[in-house]
Amino acid sequence: MGKTLTRKILEKHLKSGEIRLGTDIGLKIDQTLTQDATGTMAYLEFEAMGVPRVKTERSVAYIDHNTLQTGFENADDHRYIQSVAKKHGIWFSRPGNGICHQVHLERFGIPGKTLIGSDSHTPTGGGLGMLAFGAGGLDVAVAMGGGEYHITVSKVLKVELTGALSPWVSAKDAILELLRRLSVKGGVGRILEYTGPGVATLTVPERATITNMGTELGATTSVFPSDEVTRAFLAAQGREADWTPLGADPDAVYDEEMTVDLSAIEPLAACPHSPDNVRPIAELAGNKIDQVCIGSCTNSSYLDLMRVASILKGKTVHPSVSLVIAPGSKQVYTMLAQNGALADLIASGARILECACGPCIGMGQSPNSAGISLRTFNRNFEGRSGTADGQVYLVSPETAAASALTGVFTDPRTLGAFEKIEIPASFTVNDNMIVAPASKEEADSVEVLRGPNIKPFPVSGPLPESITAKAILKVGDNITTDHIMPAGAKILPYRSNIPYLSNFCFGVCDKEFPARCKQEGGGIVIGGANYGQGSSREHAALVPLYLGVKAVLAKSYARIHCANLANAGILALQFKNESDYDRIDQMDVLSLPDIRRAIKEKLPILLRDETKGFEIEVIPVMTDRERAMVAAGGLLNYTKSLS
Repeated sequence: MGKTLTRKILEKHLKSGEIRLGTDIGLKIDQTLTQDATGTMAYLEFEAMGVPRVKTERSVAYIDHNTLQTGFENADDHRYIQSVAKKHGIWFSRPGNGICHQVHLERFGIPGKTLIGSDSHTPTGGGLGMLAFGAGGLDVAVAMGGGEYHITVSKVLKVELTGALSPWVSAKDAILELLRRLSVKGGVGRILEYTGPGVATLTVPERATITNMGTELGATTSVFPSDEVTRAFLAAQGREADWTPLGADPDAVYDEEMTVDLSAIEPLAACPHSPDNVRPIAELAGNKIDQVCIGSCTNSSYLDLMRVASILKGKTVHPSVSLVIAPGSKQVYTMLAQNGALADLIASGARILECACGPCIGMGQSPNSAGISLRTFNRNFEGRSGTADGQVYLVSPETAAASALTGVFTDPRTLGAFEKIEIPASFTVNDNMIVAPASKEEADSVEVLRGPNIKPFPVSGPLPESITAKAILKVGDNITTDHIMPAGAKILPYRSNIPYLSNFCFGVCDKEFPARCKQEGGGIVIGGANYGQGSSREHAALVPLYLGVKAVLAKSYARIHCANLANAGILALQFKNESDYDRIDQMDVLSLPDIRRAIKEKLPILLRDETKGFEIEVIPVMTDRERAMVAAGGLLNYTKSLS
């Protein structure tokens, strides 16, 4: 029986466990990445482990999220990250060098390697043939220290691509088509492995767009084979030596299969407020728009922006539209400047932003009240743009540029002749914004610089024998980490200050939640299906931990957030019968008697609603290892107990 590409990479990196569906395995991690919204906490956790130097092949710290400096907080965090990176053997990508996933694809990603990053869109690396996972900062810290990264073995879904994209249809439309078919829950418990003759028609940046937004499907990760297209991309980056041919065996057996005919896809848009609320652009055509934002880790490559420049060249942005463009990396920005495309963008009326995440993470460029904003980004969750009633649509760069010119939703196929943009034979390579770490001999003399905004992270105590607490909050389905711990320019500067962040926890759902937690001494959160989807930010677990949340009881969970709850020492419980969700009201008194013994000995768990006088069975959503972690009070306590 042949092997899938996923299986081959897993086998090569297996450190513990057995590769069998549904089992927990520990993997050797070759590379890690962090970004500054999650990195400060990850490096505080790494320091707490007491490991003098990272043990990975390559670890990189990127500054790309918190680049809007309206006070000292972001600048202090950047200084801290740079100093701790220098001391502990981590490469440092300076502000302005670009978005972590774009730069890592260009300069560091290697086919067949494993990568985890404290950012949920780390699976972008799958476009190069890496097995790349988004993870919480504590998982990244453990991997940097030489520890295993644990995942539950997922189903492998074969996505066979046939045909080729039509003119004016892009890879963004392809992944939106998958979201239309599968939904934001369709990838949960699955790794998407792309195969078929259509693969060869896609460039590496196009593949990376698809693997990037596999995160929005809830997938564990997504991966393409490493082929001649991959080799050409790496050669153009001056890294052909990093290339290895990789792919599934011809007779590989998959858990599930589906086929996508690329030639049948049309321009699409994800409508407010979910990436799977997908409609054809043709159905939206003619509706007025207010703003267009082009960039993000999904669509800010050289290829993307050259297509935008070719559409805008010699034309002017519609007077009712604000157009902003953020190149994904210094390399992209430089090459646009060198070949004149940047001048075409500027002449059209586009506003050029720095090479960073910017509006995608809510760092500026919020739309007007109830404004219609077309964005080439990966998420359109309610309020994420910074405007509470903003109406955000996710589209391709081609659709975005065409619509910016007309002031209405515009199908790019109406633009006429299609100019094909090719990957250059050679990219401009200048790594002067990447700082190498100090040598082992010099490391002791490096001082780690901490600003006053950096506060200790909360650490949970051991799981008590029993828990009695109120249902402190009840929320519905598809609660995102943006709901739990919002981002944006006003809040992100305090990512290293958990006490301050706690004032905003669940603010999108219930502004009284933080005060109620403090008054009641915490409690239990009741959630619906797909609880915790979205970002990998561990703050969505650490802040509730700080506020005294002892457990979450939901219909189902998103993978990374569920792992982050266990890392923090918070119980992740699931309704055995989903109908029981309706029986519990906010502020009911709930009890979990003898919960510690039940977790450790795998006994049935009964939750009693003391207010209404009924009992229901609930199921812990955790592996054996996570049971031990939660009993110990989280991953840090568990790791220390093993030493």
